Amino acid sequence: MTVDQAAQTTATSQEGERATQDALDSLGRWTLRPGVSVTVLPHGVHLRGWITSVTLEGGAGLPVLWGRLAEALAGDGGAELARTAVAGSPLRAALVTVIGQMHDHDLLVERPAGERGDATGENDDAAGQWLGAVADRPTEAAAALVRSRVRVFAARPDGPLARAAAGALDRAGVRAATAEAADLPDGQVLLVAAGPGAPSPLAAEQDAQERAVVVGLRPGVGFVTPVGSVGQARADADGLADRLRRREAVGGAEHPGLPALLASSAAQRLVCAVAGLRDPSAEAGDARLIPGLPTALVAEREPLRGEYRTWAGLVLVDADRVRPRADVRTLAEALARIPVLADRLAGVLDEPDPGALPQLPAALVRSSVEGEVLVSGSARADLARLEAVCRAAELLLGKGEAGLAGKGGPEGDGGPVVGAGAVHARGRALRQSEAAVRRQGAHAGDTAGPFSGAAPVPWSPEPGRHPQALHWWSVLVRRLGVDADVAVSRLDTGGGAVFHAEVRGRTAGGGTAVEASADDAVAFAALSAVVRVQAAADVSHARHLVTPSGAVASLARPEATAPWEDAGWTTAWLAESAAREPELQEALAALTGWSPQPWEPPADAHTDVRALWSALRQCGFSVLSARPGHGTTLPTLTEGSR
Repeated sequence: MTVDQAAQTTATSQEGERATQDALDSLGRWTLRPGVSVTVLPHGVHLRGWITSVTLEGGAGLPVLWGRLAEALAGDGGAELARTAVAGSPLRAALVTVIGQMHDHDLLVERPAGERGDATGENDDAAGQWLGAVADRPTEAAAALVRSRVRVFAARPDGPLARAAAGALDRAGVRAATAEAADLPDGQVLLVAAGPGAPSPLAAEQDAQERAVVVGLRPGVGFVTPVGSVGQARADADGLADRLRRREAVGGAEHPGLPALLASSAAQRLVCAVAGLRDPSAEAGDARLIPGLPTALVAEREPLRGEYRTWAGLVLVDADRVRPRADVRTLAEALARIPVLADRLAGVLDEPDPGALPQLPAALVRSSVEGEVLVSGSARADLARLEAVCRAAELLLGKGEAGLAGKGGPEGDGGPVVGAGAVHARGRALRQSEAAVRRQGAHAGDTAGPFSGAAPVPWSPEPGRHPQALHWWSVLVRRLGVDADVAVSRLDTGGGAVFHAEVRGRTAGGGTAVEASADDAVAFAALSAVVRVQAAADVSHARHLVTPSGAVASLARPEATAPWEDAGWTTAWLAESAAREPELQEALAALTGWSPQPWEPPADAHTDVRALWSALRQCGFSVLSARPGHGTTLPTLTEGSR
C-alpha cells in the first residue's frame, strides 16, 4: 500500500473520531534515532536504521512532506505541524501513516525527559550515540551502565586479553577495575558487572543482578561465553575450552587481532546485558542459531573470524538454562538441530557428510563414531543425516553399559534409543523392540513365528500398489539387478494392524521394516536393501550401517507438502504415513508388551556421555531406554550384508 492509499483509508476512519490524540499529536515525545540515514527518492523516501529499513512511496509531494516531518523531529517536535495539518485531512493522514511506519521499523527513539520539544540535548559522545541508535530507552540504558560496577578478573591482570577487555569497556563509557583471580585458568578473563556495593563475584554470596561473561584465548582459537551468573559463565568457559582443545593451532605467532576481537566481543555482550539491550548474537540474523538456546562466540585466527554458535553446555546453573526445552516436533526443527549437535568446533557429534558418496538411487552420508566409519542411507540426504545423528548418539550414549561397546551383536544390550522428540524416539524404540522380539523367536527355533496371529499377506509389484513401494522395489530388482523376493505378514493386536516386510536378496543383502501398511513396510524394506547394496559397494570398510524406518514420518507435516507433490514424492509420502504413526505405535506397544521410558546416564558415566545426553535434551531430542534384554544394535556391513 502506498502512502497516498493509506492516507485515504486513514482519513475515512478518522472522520468524527478526533477525540483522542494521534501519532502527530504525540510526536514531541520522539526524535529520529542517531545513525538513521535518509535517501530522498523522486516519489518517496528511504530510511535505513541500525538493523531495519523502510521505503515509503507515494506522490511527488511525499519528499516535501518528509522534509517538514524531519524539521519537526529535529526541532519543536511537530507542535506547529500538528496545528497546520487539519484533523481528517489527507495531509494529516499521510503524516500519521509515515510516523506509524517509522515506529513499526524502530526508527524513532523517545526523547530524554526534560528535552521534549527540543532535540538539542542529545548526548554527543560515542557511547551516547550508540545507545541512542540501539536502545529502546537510551536514557535508562545509560543510567544502568552508570550504576553498574564492572570488574575484570584474570590470573594475569596485566596480560593482553585483560587489558583489551578493560579498554573495550572504557570505550563503551564503562569504567572497569582490574583484579587478580589466581583460580582462573591461564588464558581466561572473567568480566563481571554487579550493582553498587555488591560482594565479590568470586565469593559464595553473589548479587542476584550480577552479569558475567568469560573470554578465553587458546593457541589459534578463542571464545566468549553467553552472559549469565558467574557460576554459569565459568562452567560454560570450562566446557568451551574442553571442546575447542582439539582445534588449537600448535606453533606460529598469535594473530594480533584475535585477542582484540574476543575482548571487545565480551565487553559488548556484558554492556548489552547490563543496559537491557538485545544480545549481539540476536543482531546477527543468523538462521542457524536456535531460538531459546544460548550462543557462544567462537573465533579462529586462520582466517581471523568470529561466529556466534548455538551452545549446549554440560553444566546448567542458571534458571533459564535449567528450564526444560520443548521437544522437536517437525522435520525442519530436527534438521536445524543437527548443525548444533555436530558443530565442528563446539558440537558433541561428528558431522554427517555426503562427501563423494552416491546420492542416487538412495542418498548416503558418512560420519565417524570414535574413529569408526558410520554410513547412513535414506530416500534423501537430509533424512539420512537425521538417522546418522540418532544412531551415532545411541552408540556413544551406550558406551560403557554392560554388554555394549558400540559393536555389540543382536543379543547384546543395545543401550538407549535417540529420536528427534519423544514421538520419533518412541517410534524408533518400538520398531527396534519388535525386531528384537522377532529375532528372539527365530533364534529359539519357533517355527510358528515369534508372534501369535501372524498371517502372510500376498504382495507383488502390480498396478494399484503405493508408488513408493513400486519405486523402491523397482530400484532394487531392476536398476541394481538384485535377485530378491519379499515376504509380508500381518499381525493383528486388537488395537490396530502391524505389517512386517522382509526383503531377501539371494545375490545381495536384504532389508526389513515394520509399518502400518503392507506397502509402507515393503517400501522401507526395499529402500533399506537398496541402502545396504550401495553401502557395500561404495563404503565396504564402514563399521556401522544405518538403514531408514518410517519412524521419521512422525516429524512430517502436511503443510510442508507442495501442492504438486503426490504420494510419489517423499515429503507427501511421509506426511501421509504420519497420520498412521500414532495407531502403529500403540499397536507395537501392545504387541511387544513394552513402553519405552526416559533414559539418563548412570551416575558414574563418562563426562562425554553426560555432555552428549545434555546437548540432545537441550536441542529437543529425546533419549529413551531400550527394551531390557533385547539388543537394538543395527547390523553392520560385516554381518552378512556384502
